[in-house]
Amino acid sequence: MSRYAEKQLTFDLRGHQLTNINVWTPDSEWLAYDVRPSGASFTGLCIERVNVHDGRVDVVYRAQHGAHVGVVTVSPQQPTRYVFIHGPEHPDSHWHYDFHHRRGVIVSEPDRELAETLDAMDITEPYTAGALRGGTHVHVFSPDATRLSFTYNDHVMHEKDVALDQRNVGIAIPLHAVNVPKQHPREYDGSHFCVLVSQTTLNPRAGSDQISRAYEEGWIGNEGYLKPDGTRQRWALAFIGDTVGDKGAKVPEIFIVDLPEQNAAYSQAGKYPLQGTADRLPAPPANVHQRRITFTHQRVFPGIATTPRHWLRSSPNGAEIAFLMQDDAGVVQLWTISPNDGEPRQITHGKHSVQSALSWHPDGESLFFVMDNSVVRCSVHSGEMTRLTARSEQPPCAEAVVVSPDGNHVAFMREIAGWPQIFVVNLNG
Repeated sequence: MSRYAEKQLTFDLRGHQLTNINVWTPDSEWLAYDVRPSGASFTGLCIERVNVHDGRVDVVYRAQHGAHVGVVTVSPQQPTRYVFIHGPEHPDSHWHYDFHHRRGVIVSEPDRELAETLDAMDITEPYTAGALRGGTHVHVFSPDATRLSFTYNDHVMHEKDVALDQRNVGIAIPLHAVNVPKQHPREYDGSHFCVLVSQTTLNPRAGSDQISRAYEEGWIGNEGYLKPDGTRQRWALAFIGDTVGDKGAKVPEIFIVDLPEQNAAYSQAGKYPLQGTADRLPAPPANVHQRRITFTHQRVFPGIATTPRHWLRSSPNGAEIAFLMQDDAGVVQLWTISPNDGEPRQITHGKHSVQSALSWHPDGESLFFVMDNSVVRCSVHSGEMTRLTARSEQPPCAEAVVVSPDGNHVAFMREIAGWPQIFVVNLNG
């Protein structure tokens, strides 16, 4: 049993979906969520927030004109800003919500009625640098809230051949707003300069560092990470990339992209155009290069675990990246690895697999996730685990276990009468 008491915050017969990170307002008073029947559907009409102390509910944003919204995250710094996926208005049989037909939208306190589109779209040649040509997903502010990461799918490539529409990782930089010529009725402007920072290949060579897909990214450190020579890499992202093993099987591995410090550097094209061409995806800026830091092809169970779905999460000081991987017995365990390469360190050694996405405590001493049908706290040093909820017949939902910025609460979901509902545990007991 647990000495902690869980508190249910939502009760109505609707789905309440937390995202896997940044669901708390900076003051740790409110939890933002979208209203969907399940995480697999995208039919929510509004973004809401609930007060962790008294259960008050506010509507942050309500979609109109047939659009749907979801997957909201919150800026870690004041002023409070909410960013979420916005599907197309006035959808029709050709243009409706899909991976390559969605955008990021930012709503700020106190003027919630002013919704700002994050990423411009330009799908007719000549394409526009700083604009994208498709849909963005899971928008996450950096720890200082100056920029955002997201995953991306490309409309132009999708129309040519679905296999060419490879998922990638991108970032939105406050370099300048991007205006596009609008030669197509579905094109629009964006508030941020957006580029892809990952590089994918349609048919990766077996045994190489080439990847066919980049996803589940996370910012490294509150202020980046220290390199072996003592210098600081201020901006970096970790993500999972799908490599191909010697026998032709997909093997997910961890990759790092070190990013420029100056915003202007993101407008400098590399070997290929930032905005892409009719036959090529948008390409990373000149001084962005990805590198692989895990090499699991020869393990008994190769690859980073993709079940449960989880996102790479860095410690606050940037020294460790937490992830899930099977041990030699096939049990999904918690591991960490340095962004400077080296061997992964196994944290948990239990007989039960980790069952959910994970998050760090702000002090960097522990991580939180679901294991053995309980929300648990795990010491990053010893691997010792503390149950925060009693073991239940049905486990808490796998999508999100997120600690508040002040470190006092952890939020998660349970399915009640078929609907995901939001719960919190007070970590002060």
